[in-house]
This record gives sequence, structure tokens and C-alpha cells, in this order.
Amino acid sequence: MSIHPTTLSLEGIESHVGNTPLVALRQVTRGLSPRVRVFAKAEWFNPSGSVKDRPALSIIRAAQKAGLLQGKRLLDSTSGNMGISYATFGAALGIRVTLAIPESASPERFSILRALGAELILTDGAEGSDGAILAARVLLDENPGRYWYANQYDNPANWQAHYKSTGPEIHAQTGGQVTHFVAGLGTSGTVMGVGHYLRETLPGVKVIAFQPDHAFHGLEGLKHMPSALKPGIYLPDLPDETLEIETEAAHLMMVRLAREEGLLVGISSGAAAVAALQVAARLDDGLVVTVFPDSALKYLSDLSGRKE
Repeated sequence: MSIHPTTLSLEGIESHVGNTPLVALRQVTRGLSPRVRVFAKAEWFNPSGSVKDRPALSIIRAAQKAGLLQGKRLLDSTSGNMGISYATFGAALGIRVTLAIPESASPERFSILRALGAELILTDGAEGSDGAILAARVLLDENPGRYWYANQYDNPANWQAHYKSTGPEIHAQTGGQVTHFVAGLGTSGTVMGVGHYLRETLPGVKVIAFQPDHAFHGLEGLKHMPSALKPGIYLPDLPDETLEIETEAAHLMMVRLAREEGLLVGISSGAAAVAALQVAARLDDGLVVTVFPDSALKYLSDLSGRKE
């Protein structure tokens, strides 16, 4: 079989970020009003396997346009997924990457990051993402000529990625019928970006954030905002409401989603499903959309040992 040359694209994996499927939850929604539907954006369809491909590529492109990466390594803190996205696009675009990451991150994440060639600075797991942020800042202060600090928590290119892509996708995929958008608070970029977009295009939509229920939690990638370093892009008044989700409830929902929906998702996705179902349970009529940030492939060492 011959393929005409004009049908081939020379674009790299970065051209395939976004346009992820919107998946209906059908089994875990039993008991809800028949006029209420719950959907999740399946973000593991992004090239590196998570929603973080959107802000990572947005941040890199903005830095390249401004000439900030010339002769420097990209430096940032991560709980895993953002680092994997940086390392993926760094490998594809010839950008060297250094990451401060808590030593408590899952073994799968470390294996992926090392395979992609990222330089890793391990931080105290008990200090979580905040400890990694502080470590990255120290590295920058010690050698400013070596690093460009991407600073995902304060970088406007983070939330702008979701304003330009995730929000419009949700609007289009639901035909403008979404009534409630639910997403977790980590950097807060997803809630801020999608929230801004949906508020502009659908004035009646409700934007609902969720966070861990206390400071010492097991929800990788999420922040308990009252006790954490606040991201510079976070506007606490933008969500209509912020729910608090228990770590154990998120873990149990991971198992339910795998065994009842056939969706192998990560811990933050389990938390997203718990939050979305809490919102849906209040409604007589509505269309609830949440975001499943990644699959369970980075958490199988944890998921495989759990029972229903």
C-alpha cells in the first residue's frame, strides 16, 4: 500500500495534546435522578498520559516565544504528572529538565521520569508538594544562570491552557448543556481556566472545586488550600463552592471505577468522581462534568493490593 506524501504529518507528539474524550459514568451513578448525567474528561488520552500536558506545553511554548529557555534547563517542582509532561515535551523539543519531586511519589512515576531523562531532586515526602516548591526555589537561588523556573503554580500560561482548550472542548462536547463543572485544586489551573471560560460562555453554570479534607492526605497532586502555599493563579472566589474529599473515599472510588465502569484511573480521578457524584446527588436535573486527570498506570502498585 502506498501513502501519498501530502497525507503525512511531520508534527511531533505535542500536536496531539487535548481533544480528549468525554466519558459517561453509567454504573456508579445508579440512584441519581434519571434527568441527571455525569461525564468525565478522560485526560489520559493526552500524549504523556495526563491533563498536565495542557499546561506543560502552554508554559513551554510561552517560554520559547519569550526566549527564556535559551541555554538553560527547565526547572520546576512536581508531584509527578506535570514533571512527566515537562520531561516528555523536553525530550521531544530538545529541552533539558530538572524536577524537584517528593520522595513519596509512586514508584511508577519515578521510573517514567528517569526513562525520559529528567534530572530529579528528591524532597521530603512528609512536606508534600510545598516541600518540592521550596526546594526548586533554593536551586534557582543557588544557580540562576543554569535554570529557567517554570513555576507552574504562579505561571498564567497554566490556567490559560485550560481557558483555551479544556473549557471550549467541554462546551462543544456537551453542546453547551453543562450545568455544573467540578475539578480538583492542585495548582488550581484547571478550575481557574475552565471556570473563566464557562462563566463567559454559559453564565448560569456552577463551578465547583474540591480539595483534600485535611493537610495530611494521600491525594497526590491536590492541595489542601487552607494549610498549603497558595498558588499565585488561584482565585478563591471563582468557584461557587469548594468541597472537601477524604483520601479513603477517593481510593475506594478508584476501585469502583475500575470494576464497575472499566475505567482504570488515578487517585485524583477517584476524588473527582466522589465530588461529582456529591454534586449530582443534590440535583433533579443537570449535566455534571468533571476531569479525570490520569489513568491508574502510575498507581498500580497501590491499586492492585486493594479490595472492594
